[in-house]
Amino acid sequence: MATMQGWHFRASSGSMEANLSQPTSGIPTPKIKDDEILVRNFSTALNAIDYKVLELGFITSLLFRSPVTPGLDVCGHVVEVGSKVTNYKTGDMVYGALPPAPTHGALAQFVPIPADAVALVPKGLQPDDMVSMGVVGLTSYAALKPYVKPGHKVFINGGSGGTGVMAIQIAKILGAEVTTSSSNANLELCKSLGADTVLDYTSAPIATQLKDLGTVFDLVVDNVGAPANLYRVSNTFLQPQGKFIQVGLGISFAGFRQFIGNKITSLLAWGKREWIFVDASADQHAAFEQLAAWMKEGRIRAAVDSTFEFGEVPKAYERLKTGRAKGRIVVHVQDQ
Repeated sequence: MATMQGWHFRASSGSMEANLSQPTSGIPTPKIKDDEILVRNFSTALNAIDYKVLELGFITSLLFRSPVTPGLDVCGHVVEVGSKVTNYKTGDMVYGALPPAPTHGALAQFVPIPADAVALVPKGLQPDDMVSMGVVGLTSYAALKPYVKPGHKVFINGGSGGTGVMAIQIAKILGAEVTTSSSNANLELCKSLGADTVLDYTSAPIATQLKDLGTVFDLVVDNVGAPANLYRVSNTFLQPQGKFIQVGLGISFAGFRQFIGNKITSLLAWGKREWIFVDASADQHAAFEQLAAWMKEGRIRAAVDSTFEFGEVPKAYERLKTGRAKGRIVVHVQDQ
């Protein structure tokens, strides 16, 4: 097991997919730390953060030692356990998500991952379905669980992407009345996931549609980061004691400026309509356990847009970049 099949990204100009390669001789199988497990990876799901970070040009070369194996979402069998790990053993089926910007990512046959960043896969559930929760499930859980109470009205900006698909279902489980936004093509998908109201953002500016509804929402979860002024005009649709949870933002100067502007606006509001950038780093194991239990109970279902084989990873990222995926894009890494 000195080498394995995996994808390498080498920092350069151009798109991420144009700079991906799969060395014919394989890549080194990573060694684990004391608090990690090594997973024989069956499936992974792609995330926009994968290419957004690796397409920062010169900044990418400063952040990473080339080459890098991208990917965050993992599902597979444990094949090695670190000396400090007591809650997993070889042969266990687990799923979870790597911390952002890993060197040894999920687009490989074997993946080292912190033991507290995974949970057991309930018997009978499949890797493609479990890995479709991954980062997006963890993020949505962090954006909703601390704030939603039964009967709350929640607006989810961007309901048909990977994070939105999870957010709609989790919000409904927590007892919320859910309004979300999508294009007309994805209205039925959002309704099938439990959304009570779906706003077609192509029919009129979403901020205008929300204003017409009045100040009715207890919570806003923004998966999109657009329109850029959505938080600044939230006084027209978000109650004074409500929270605005930011999930999606561009990784660019404009995105940074939006982040700073929203933070300052929130501070000047003296506690009204607090703007919060989501933090999904706390107690990932507990979050993944809860998500797995909900899926086992049938309360959450996977929404997989498409699947690709391991040799088709560049094509899979091309699909992701279209922005038209209905749910997750899953890559089969190897057979079980």
